[in-house]
Amino acid sequence: MPRRVNLPGADELFRATAPGEHAAAATDPGPAPESLSGRVKHDQKMTVYLTSEELLALEQARLKLRGELGRNIDRGRIVRAALAIALGDLEAHGTDSEIARRLSAS
Repeated sequence: MPRRVNLPGADELFRATAPGEHAAAATDPGPAPESLSGRVKHDQKMTVYLTSEELLALEQARLKLRGELGRNIDRGRIVRAALAIALGDLEAHGTDSEIARRLSAS
């Protein structure tokens, strides 16, 4: 029978070590720091289901961007960028936006 080891949780591993440090962090988290890869920590999660064709197209786009930009960009960043573009277009053009046209056609 395999033996299971109990490890401390993330809260214990990343707890504040100086007095008052935890209270200051809890009241003002500030912007999430970007790492060298451009990744940021996100507070919320959403699951999206894709068809095989959509997933393949997303992966091909990722590989194309990797080849042309020379950077390893993950699928989540592509989706977040596309979402920002679509929401910006909706904000600027309302029902004349591309997303509104596509959704009204379906």
